[in-house]
Order: sequence, then C-alpha cells, then structure tokens
Amino acid sequence: MLSLQCLPPFFISVPNRSTNSCSTAPLRATSDFAASPSTPIPRRLILLRHAHSSWDDISLRDHDRPLSKTGQADAAKVAQILSSLGWLPQLILSSDATRTRETLKSMQAQVDEFMEANVHFIPSFYSIAAMDGQTAEHLQNIISKYSTPDISTIMCMGHNKGWEEAASMLSGASVKLKTCNAALLQAFGNSWEEAFALSGPGGWKLEGLVAPDSSICV
Repeated sequence: MLSLQCLPPFFISVPNRSTNSCSTAPLRATSDFAASPSTPIPRRLILLRHAHSSWDDISLRDHDRPLSKTGQADAAKVAQILSSLGWLPQLILSSDATRTRETLKSMQAQVDEFMEANVHFIPSFYSIAAMDGQTAEHLQNIISKYSTPDISTIMCMGHNKGWEEAASMLSGASVKLKTCNAALLQAFGNSWEEAFALSGPGGWKLEGLVAPDSSICV
C-alpha cells in the first residue's frame, strides 16, 4: 500500500468513511481478497471528464468543440498520473464528442499504454450526461455490453453533469469532477456484471480523484 508521501503529485486521496484521518488510497487488491481463487477479483473503473475545451469558434456545435491548449496539456498530465498509479485501462469507452476524442488523443500521445487499449466511441455518452440521474445505469449497461471477464480496468470518458452524478451514485460519496478530473472506483466480481450486482448503488469504493493541477489530500 502506498504511503501518502509516496503518492505522485496531483493525486487526491479519499478518506476512509469510518475515520477522519487522510487515507493512504490503496490502489490494488488487498491480501484479504487474494486469499482464495474463488474470491471475486477487483474491477477498477475510471470515470474521466473531458479536458478543457475551446470556445473560440462560436459557429461550432457544442458536440464539435475542440480542446484548448490548456486542455491538451492537462490530458497529457492526467495520462501520466494514471500511468504512475498503475491505473491503465484495457478498455476505453468514450463519448464521440470532439473534445473527448481529443482528450484521448492527447493521453495516447503521452503514454503508449493508452494506445494499447481497446477503444469504442459511444454516441449516447454525449446525450445521456445531460439527463438527470440516468448516467450510472447507462454506464453499467454499456460496460456490461463491451467488457469481458479478463478486463480488470475500464475508463469511461464523458461529460458533466452525468459523470459527477454517476461517480457519486456508484460510490455513495459527493464527487465533483472539473474538466480532466477522474474518479477512481473499485469493486469486486468475477465479471463486470457481477461487480455491479454485488456492489449496488453506493458500493463502489472511491479510491481517489486525479486532477492535472492538484496535490491536495482530503
């Protein structure tokens, strides 16, 4: 388990709900879960909001707005942080909006392992994020559709307000996601469907929040 001093910059660790002290943010399955081969394995879910977008061209539809230069730099930083933490997705499910596509492109340019992930662009991720309280269930359905039992880490890329709502609903915590912020969630199951079924709403552990410009422990 990483100590707080060993955490890379820009990682916001999340406190244990039973204590007021700062969590050391365990990032891997503990020995308790490794004791038996029949024990469900960890499933790690990264919910990433797109990086900062540009409003320079007011003629563009919202769906088509590109990243700003700040957004490109932030996406590269977050990719490096996730790599340092060992949270590298094998499957990436992303909104098809230009700003999410370009966020992923900047991350892939920074960290080669993001190029190795299987990527699917999901048009409904753009629209569902604007609908009250529907994103978490939609994410579960899409993850169940595209995942396989051998995949342990999935990153879903999208938009607010839905991504904040989904992170909060799954973890039972109040999660705020600014642009290019990621919530790191973990549950256990022999499949992704089982992980969702066993955890239920509020049962995913919020391991931490990643941001491009923060080193705050909360």
